[in-house]
Amino acid sequence: MSSGANESRPLLFDLQGAVATLRLNRPERLNAVSAPLYASMDEALAKIEADAAIRAVVITGSGRAFCVGADLKAHGEGQMEVDARRAYVELAQGICRRLQKLPKPTVAAVNGHAIGAGLEIALSCDFIVVAEDAKLALPELSLGTFVGGGVTYTLTQRVGLARARELIILGERFSGNEAVDMGIATRGLPADRVQEAAADLANELAKRAPIPVALAKQLFDRVRDLDSEAVLAEEASALLACMETEDWREGIRAFHEKRAPEYRGE
Repeated sequence: MSSGANESRPLLFDLQGAVATLRLNRPERLNAVSAPLYASMDEALAKIEADAAIRAVVITGSGRAFCVGADLKAHGEGQMEVDARRAYVELAQGICRRLQKLPKPTVAAVNGHAIGAGLEIALSCDFIVVAEDAKLALPELSLGTFVGGGVTYTLTQRVGLARARELIILGERFSGNEAVDMGIATRGLPADRVQEAAADLANELAKRAPIPVALAKQLFDRVRDLDSEAVLAEEASALLACMETEDWREGIRAFHEKRAPEYRGE
């Protein structure tokens, strides 16, 4: 990777063409989240958002897990002060907010177990490619704590209220294949094919015109709060906005010239 496989770094950043890959890099702790990891993700996502050349993002994990959630060993070694707890929670929520609001498409390459905060990060992405035998769960309530990352919204969007209530309150584990069946994940594959498939998907997404992709993400985020008339109006406004762009004209030219379009986000 361009950043070097430095095990002391909690996050590795790699840029290949228009696709940025963020790799959670605490394999000895199964990529359990920590304040330094969250801070690194925040910095990387800010960089991605500001760089127009980056068109899509992949998030994955080093080693055999995607992310097993909070580092309970570290939490048990010391009692955080109230201010430190608040800062940690706000940082964690901010990462998922950044992912959900990022105007660029995101793919979670869930190469192994995604538990608690790990699943919350994955659910903050637009697409999830998951290892068939990965274990996924939201066990927070069974541990006397609470979920985060907007998961009461992101999970409900994918599976509906009744199933989301069951998965969050009971906290039972389910497999990658079950995640696909429930509509949580886009596709399930053997673990050794997940990262390649996620990269292929991200490269396809990166070829799409950035402006309509960003508009679609915005509308998907709000659609549950809109009635059919409001959705029709929002779609019309987005379409008219796209028709003012050079990318719209490029798409028409490419169609008539029978070639792949080259979008510039203008």
